[in-house]
Amino acid sequence: MLKLLLVAGLGAGAVTAAPKVVEFLDKDKAVQVQTNNNEINRIVPQSKSAAIVSYAPIVKNASGAVVNVYARSVQKGRVAIDPFWGPFQIPDRASQSQGSGVIVREDGVIVTNNHVVAGAQELQVLLGDKREYSAKVLVADPRSDLAVLKIDTKGEKLTALKFADTSAALVGDQVLAIGNPFGVGQTVTSGIISALARTDVGITDYSFFIQTDAAINPGNSGGALVDMQGNLVGINTAIFSQSGSSAGVGFAIPAEMVKRVVDGVLANGRIIRAWTGVKGQNITSEMAQTLNLSKPTGVLITDIYPNSGAANAGLKRGDVITSFNGTAVADEAGLRYLAATKAPNDKVNIEYIRGGSKSNVELKLSELPGGKADEKLLNGNHSFGGAKVAILTPSIADSKGIDPFLKGIVITEIANGSNAQQSGLKAGDLVLDIDGKAINDIQSLESMLGKSKQAILTIMREGKTIRGPIIL
Repeated sequence: MLKLLLVAGLGAGAVTAAPKVVEFLDKDKAVQVQTNNNEINRIVPQSKSAAIVSYAPIVKNASGAVVNVYARSVQKGRVAIDPFWGPFQIPDRASQSQGSGVIVREDGVIVTNNHVVAGAQELQVLLGDKREYSAKVLVADPRSDLAVLKIDTKGEKLTALKFADTSAALVGDQVLAIGNPFGVGQTVTSGIISALARTDVGITDYSFFIQTDAAINPGNSGGALVDMQGNLVGINTAIFSQSGSSAGVGFAIPAEMVKRVVDGVLANGRIIRAWTGVKGQNITSEMAQTLNLSKPTGVLITDIYPNSGAANAGLKRGDVITSFNGTAVADEAGLRYLAATKAPNDKVNIEYIRGGSKSNVELKLSELPGGKADEKLLNGNHSFGGAKVAILTPSIADSKGIDPFLKGIVITEIANGSNAQQSGLKAGDLVLDIDGKAINDIQSLESMLGKSKQAILTIMREGKTIRGPIIL
């Protein structure tokens, strides 16, 4: 059974004028491949001598934007009780982990993986020339597993990678992974794009990964995958492995998602995701036969959020979305990702099938509604004492990894040592009902508290429904 391993590593840097691959090839013994896009001329070498190339110019230009990210955290000590010697103090325990980052702006904006910096209380960034800076987190987003950092360069401009247009990427394109595997130092590995639009990997909620066979090992997370123009194709994030080392199956977050996160944070101070307002279901072979579809691909609309872009565009339940702005839609994860790479108010073309007929419509994307949580702290001698709660909105649901179409009261924060914490409640829990009575607003919840009696609480946690006794 394959094991998914998140790896920690190093990023890569930018180019201002990268050499073209064609300059290294024997033009008399090469065949040009015609593609649907003309941005890149792809050459297939026809002899061994024609295949002898050097990546040194690309690496030389890119390595300046490769950084190490050191994340330091301190676990506070506590008082413990020894049955023979009584209470004693457990000392603080410091830990440090190493990952990588990619400089994407000359003024010191760096992208890495969220899992590289998660829980860190102190961050240090080490540049390729050994200069070291303290870094602050502008945003850390578990949903996309991306984090944006900032270092103070005192006005000095750093080497930064440009974002590649990965819509032009093809399976078979050559790529380089630059990182610091196992902490041995900056290392470059080469490979090809093995697959595009991997949505069934299960790493993040916005999965649409680029798969590569370039060797990626522990130490590479947050590092860069670059193309033959020296541009950033993606952020290396994870590998599939049974041993913990590279098995030639690595995954990178595409540059479009990285760019969208960076632009959103710098413009708005936070990530503002666009959405279609559609809830969908993946098409199976049986469904394709029932719907008279030629193949099992696309997203069957099962619900539409009121006043959303989909609703205003006239889409209906039962429609099958097949294309988003010219990109084929294979499943719901792909549709969610494609929308998230756009900005609210962007207009996109949606192709869909209704009643066996193909149609298309212009859809205006929107921000998920309910961005600001109206929180309330619950006090009292009951199981919810010390919990902050809010009415679930699509925006809050998205930030917590909850279905935006669900209703209920979500716990946004739990105070340490509170009744709520001791009762086993956690931030992100969605309160569905108490003793079978649906809880859709804070007033309904408050009216049931303070009665000093036991009841059965139903919550949803990480997609699973849990029932258990609580004290009201």
